[in-house]
Parts: sequence; C-alpha cells; structure tokens
Amino acid sequence: MSKITFLVTFVSIIILPCFGFPQEIQRGQVTNLPIPRYVSLKTNEANARRGPSLSHKIDWIYKRQNMPLEIYAEYENWRRVRDFEGLGGWVHYTLLSGIRYVLVKDELLEMRLLPSIEAQVIAKMPQYNIATLDKCTKDWCRIIDDGYKGWVQKDAIWGVYKNEANN
Repeated sequence: MSKITFLVTFVSIIILPCFGFPQEIQRGQVTNLPIPRYVSLKTNEANARRGPSLSHKIDWIYKRQNMPLEIYAEYENWRRVRDFEGLGGWVHYTLLSGIRYVLVKDELLEMRLLPSIEAQVIAKMPQYNIATLDKCTKDWCRIIDDGYKGWVQKDAIWGVYKNEANN
C-alpha cells in the first residue's frame, strides 16, 4: 500500500470521527422515533417485565404517575425502559406518554426566576420530586411544579439529555 493510500485511509477512519460530525440518529424499528428518548408513565401503576410479552415475569412495578422513563428499545407494542436508577424492563406502550416530566436529583433544588445562578430563588424542590418539563437551553431547563414555573440547572434533574435544547 502506498503512503498516500495509507494516509487517506488513516485520516478517514481515525481522524475525521474525532471532529464531531453529526452521528446518524438511531430510530426505533416500530415507531421511527429517536432511540433513546424520554417519556413518562401515563398511569399510577405499570409492570416492567423481563421480556416483551405478558408471559414474561414482572421484575418491577412502577407506582408513580408521570415518572420520567427512558426508552432504549422497541419490539412490537412493547418499549424497553429504564428509570433514573438504571432499573427497568419492558412496558406496554399504552402505559407510556410523550408528555415530558423530570425528576429532581438534588436534595433541595433551587428553582430560579431566570436561567442564571444569580437569579432570584422562587422555590426549593425536594429530591425525587417530579415536575413538568417546559423547555431547555444549553445548561438550564424551565419546569412547572405546584404552581411554580421557573428555571433549574439541567444537571440537577433526570429526564433530559445534556445536549437537548428546545427554546
């Protein structure tokens, strides 16, 4: 192999991927929606099974309506989900909603009037509280909870991706 052929091969395989060209978005085989993606629990109770059918053993029972879950696989009418602790299983799609919620990771999360660490604190939210996701910027998300609407730091909540922004 000539030096030029080797150099071109090396650059295209090793160097170019390091420049962060956009990767192709993985899509679900059933819904054609992005995988992974966040959803929420539509009901007060849902079984998470070992496999995608009613004949599979139940591993977990989710008991919090609006709990954010991450879908990372699809099979027919079933979605493989995980919660903020990384636990989960297969849940029937009718028990899930596309309405976005987030879970508070920090002990007492400060909700602010504006997306700035210097902004006025308008509420403090307890750990594991679930709130409605309104929108996000690079580092902040606006959420709605218990009559309050304000901004929290993105890394203090679970249910939104680091690179997700939807002004």
